[in-house]
Amino acid sequence: MPDAAAIPPFQIDFVGDVVCPWCFLGWARLKSALAAGPDIGAQIYWRPFQLQFDIPAQGLPHAVFMAGIFPDPERRRQMESHLQTLGAAEGIDFCFDAIALRPNTNAAHRVIRWAGERGGEVAEAIMRAHFSEGRNIGDPQALAAIAGEHGLDAATVLARLEAGDDIMAVDQDCRAASRSGITGVPFMIFGQRVALAGAEAPERIVQAIGQALALQVQAE
Repeated sequence: MPDAAAIPPFQIDFVGDVVCPWCFLGWARLKSALAAGPDIGAQIYWRPFQLQFDIPAQGLPHAVFMAGIFPDPERRRQMESHLQTLGAAEGIDFCFDAIALRPNTNAAHRVIRWAGERGGEVAEAIMRAHFSEGRNIGDPQALAAIAGEHGLDAATVLARLEAGDDIMAVDQDCRAASRSGITGVPFMIFGQRVALAGAEAPERIVQAIGQALALQVQAE
């Protein structure tokens, strides 16, 4: 990997949905990769993606939704067990049995958007609330509380959620990601030059970062 001290900060775009367990795993692995390598002053941007646009505002029963995706309960159990093992290695406690609702994630993405530079921090908190704590991250009250725990004004966030601020903006961002060719998440873009699809291992992410840094140096 090139000498990071001589390289300016570069951009990392993380495209994901907060109800995607692989996105939570991919986010944690990205952080592990950055911690393992030299300090490159990475600027990480959370980019929204909705796996389902048609979930009603009040959400759907999680068990019913998952049964539609995994008609075979044993296959679902195996997938969740596998994710729990992978997540534990990255400090994630997946508690799938605690999840009651499958929310529409537009509201969560709006809160992440309003968090600005803290967007990644808020996204991680929202994913942890959903997957580890069983909180309803489609509920404006819950989202406002999470935002308040991470430096935003909870009352302002709640008022903006209830007013419907930026619903269309997030929807447009999600559709733009799909039009750009992103069909699944997580999807990471390093230095606007190197992309990785999926929750790759930290070692593979380190390699991609190195490739992006090398290309960045060549372009200067």
